[in-house]
Parts: sequence; C-alpha cells; structure tokens
Amino acid sequence: MTDDYLDKVYALKTDADRRALYDDWAEQYDNDLASQGYVTPARCAATLATSPLPKDAPMLDMGCGTGLLGRALAAQGFTQIDGADVSARMMEEARKRGVYGRLLDLSETSAPKGHYEAVAAAGVIGTGAAPPSVFDQCLDLLPKGGLFCFSFNDHTLEEPAYTDRLNAAVADGKARILSEEIGDHIKGLGSRAMVYLLERQ
Repeated sequence: MTDDYLDKVYALKTDADRRALYDDWAEQYDNDLASQGYVTPARCAATLATSPLPKDAPMLDMGCGTGLLGRALAAQGFTQIDGADVSARMMEEARKRGVYGRLLDLSETSAPKGHYEAVAAAGVIGTGAAPPSVFDQCLDLLPKGGLFCFSFNDHTLEEPAYTDRLNAAVADGKARILSEEIGDHIKGLGSRAMVYLLERQ
C-alpha cells in the first residue's frame, strides 16, 4: 500500500489534492512507512540533538503529519514541541502521540514568527509535498540564530525549484549551512535524502 500512496504523492499538483490524500492515508501512514524503514525523522532529530539547541527550546515541527518527527524529537529529550500541518486527519493522529504542546492547522492559521528557536521539517518540503515557498516560510519564522533542520529527498534534490531556494538563502546571507548529510530516507524503497541544518542570519 505504501508504494500506491507514494506514487500518488509524487503526482500531486494542488494543495487540495495533497490534503485529501494525506487525510485518506492518516490511519495507516505510520505502519506503512515503518514497514518500509522510513528514517528521515530520526535523522533530523539526531541532527538537532547534536546542535547547541537547548532541550527546552520552543520548536515547531512543520508538516508534522501523524507525529513521527515529534516522537523522534521527544526521544532525543526535546520538551517544547509544537506541530503544524494542513491535514486535519493527520493531526488527529499526531494528537494521540502526546508530544505536542500545540497543533496548528495551517489551512486556518499561520505559525507565529519569532516564537520558535528551531523549525524542523522532515520529509515535508519537496516534490509531491510542500512547495518551495515553504522553505522561505520556515526560515522567516526564526529569529537571528534560530535553527532550521529539514530534508530534501532524492526526487527533490533533482528539482532546481527547491535547491535554488536553499542556494539563494545562503547567497543572500539569510542563512548559513551548519551541516548537510546524505543518507537513507525510506530504506525499503532505496530512496535517500539530504538532511540540512541551517542557522538563520
């Protein structure tokens, strides 16, 4: 079933289509991805855990889905985690995990700027998921010195619309890259992802 949904994900074109697919997938999402060895949330959480970010720093899990990254962050000792998504059904599942202080429905509200010391987006910004503009939205939420941890999967790394946003942010002095590491994304599918850690300038 995972392959069926992922095939559909990469073909999505509109926000309404994305919301509908993730709403439909919500109940079996965790099991589907766990069975295929989805490791990007754990990789992002580990990257933030090795940064200077205090464990009680307020952070936002952008595109939190069912809470896979939130649980990985909590397992690393982070205690002040909010989540945000456009899929109400996904957030219903996330609420059950008990790791989020607040859950924000991005179809109705915007995340507050300057409140979070870190934003994380695992498997969120990319082909079939959030558009390139979300990269800038995440950076804009952060104060100077704030950290942004995110992943670009192998499909996304081939799309200049996404990589150009990252390159422009660095070239313009909006952010600097603290680390970037290629590794597994969904092991069962043989896919890989680059996990980045940026500091807001």
